[in-house]
Amino acid sequence: MRLAVRVSYLGSRFFGSQMQEDRRTVEGEFVAACERIKLFSDWRAAGLQAAGRTDRGVHARGQVIAFSTEFGDRAIRALNFQLPPDLWCTAYAAVAPEFHPRYDARSRTYRYYFATLLDVATMDAAAQQFLGSHNFTNFARVVDKNPWRTVLAVRAGEDAGFSYLEVQAESFLWHQVRCMAAAVYQVCAGEQDEHWIPELLQQETRQPIQPAPSEGLILWDTDCGISWTPMPVADRSSTYLVQLRRHHALMERVCGALDTGQRG
Repeated sequence: MRLAVRVSYLGSRFFGSQMQEDRRTVEGEFVAACERIKLFSDWRAAGLQAAGRTDRGVHARGQVIAFSTEFGDRAIRALNFQLPPDLWCTAYAAVAPEFHPRYDARSRTYRYYFATLLDVATMDAAAQQFLGSHNFTNFARVVDKNPWRTVLAVRAGEDAGFSYLEVQAESFLWHQVRCMAAAVYQVCAGEQDEHWIPELLQQETRQPIQPAPSEGLILWDTDCGISWTPMPVADRSSTYLVQLRRHHALMERVCGALDTGQRG
């Protein structure tokens, strides 16, 4: 059978999603887990493919990975217990033998969280200028790709005290969302005016936008037209996230204490 799984991961300890021989990657850990429970012996022969590539430090809650196996029930039952705690599956679906998550994806949605709380109305006004089909040469690392991309939806919002930019498109260029986020931030910070983004979409510049840090970016969703069935998540992934949040809360308290001591 051909099995598709919806995958989440915390990207901090991964050198991106794509397989690399000498680096810890999402695909590398996923393949190793599949091989341990003998879902396949050769990931290439199994046609293992992901819906998209994420850079080092980028997270996901809606990545899609597909592969072929004779042991679908075993995959559903055991895969999450073989994956590391910072990588887990949340749902599965049996798909057609020819299903390819990259080419069959209708759209992808990314959400970028800013460390600084920004004015949502200003953010949204700046972000709406990306809507539609544009040449994103100034907002991505294009290399040898077609620089034209179609943004289907874009919006700004606030979540738990953090501002975010959410972008949905058919496909994205390398660093595109991070560059878009950096541009929106500069407009909100008063470093650029409201006409700056449309100008950069219409003509090349010698100084392309530098991408915002990868740690704020999440692959939020991949729409492959799939009806998902939830998968049991191992307790260790939930425990790992709880411990990590506790660690960051501790470091916030430590930094506050040091800052108070410095000023005292």
